[in-house]
Amino acid sequence: MGVIRSAGAGYYDADGINNDNKYGDYRYIPLNEIIDSFNAAYVGEGKICEKVTLNDVNFHAIRALQELSYDTLRCTKSWEITVQSTLVAVMPIDYINYVKLSWSDGNGIQRIIYPASKTSNARVATTANELPSGGHTTSGDDIVEVGPDSDGNQISATLAKFNQQADTDTGSTDADELNDEYGRLIGGRYGIDPQYAQANGSFYIDHDKGKFHFSSNLSGKTVIIEYISDGIANTSGNAGIDLTNSMVPKLAEEAIYKHILYGVLSARKDTPGGLLGQLKRERFAETRKAKLRLSNIKLEELTQILRGSSKHIKH
Repeated sequence: MGVIRSAGAGYYDADGINNDNKYGDYRYIPLNEIIDSFNAAYVGEGKICEKVTLNDVNFHAIRALQELSYDTLRCTKSWEITVQSTLVAVMPIDYINYVKLSWSDGNGIQRIIYPASKTSNARVATTANELPSGGHTTSGDDIVEVGPDSDGNQISATLAKFNQQADTDTGSTDADELNDEYGRLIGGRYGIDPQYAQANGSFYIDHDKGKFHFSSNLSGKTVIIEYISDGIANTSGNAGIDLTNSMVPKLAEEAIYKHILYGVLSARKDTPGGLLGQLKRERFAETRKAKLRLSNIKLEELTQILRGSSKHIKH
């Protein structure tokens, strides 16, 4: 089931160039058309959804697209940025979670950047009243703190030390840790932790501030941030949701309908349990079908991969 969309006039011009730069959009259907089709097919007197408001359908349609975007549709986007001297980059406006961070070398090869698990950017206390009594250093009523940096990014002392470490640092040089066997050997070949056995740099995500912090050896390099979005387009200024530009792959259209249908009826107290069980199974089946369709497995490509399976893996 779906709405038939005619090919847009002027898709090709005399030079074969689309001025709107939207080639291939026939693969998708806007969420507002999904909602219109659902209302036409499922809502009304004598249909499975009677007395259902448009707001209810809109809500469950948005939730369906969000949930499917995480694992089934895999709405992955990428940003390419140049790391500034501050070693800080803000998250994209529709960022949910990262897939991979890498930097591009002179040959265009992407080098994986791994997360730093042994640092943080704790919130800096601004007054003595915010700390427990004793054990802190104050100057009058103010805490002696680090930051903000030249761009106004508030950073903690811990993260400042992480940003300032040199590429050749092999461990802590703090006098208090010289007797710490583990601390001295971090980065050394003997007893090295595999997460440190790479020279591509590292990053830390400050979820509270919504920013990425990079190690100093990434300054000036081109970094690609691949991340998951929820598939929902925002209107200008992030003032609201744009249903027209929130696109659904046609291969997953039926899965969206089943998600909306189950969501609408499961919120009603008079829906029979047997019907809900049936709708839940249908939702699962259509979601699985959409995932298989979108996996885009081709026999020739799979065969090419399997041809190398008999080779010995050299370590």
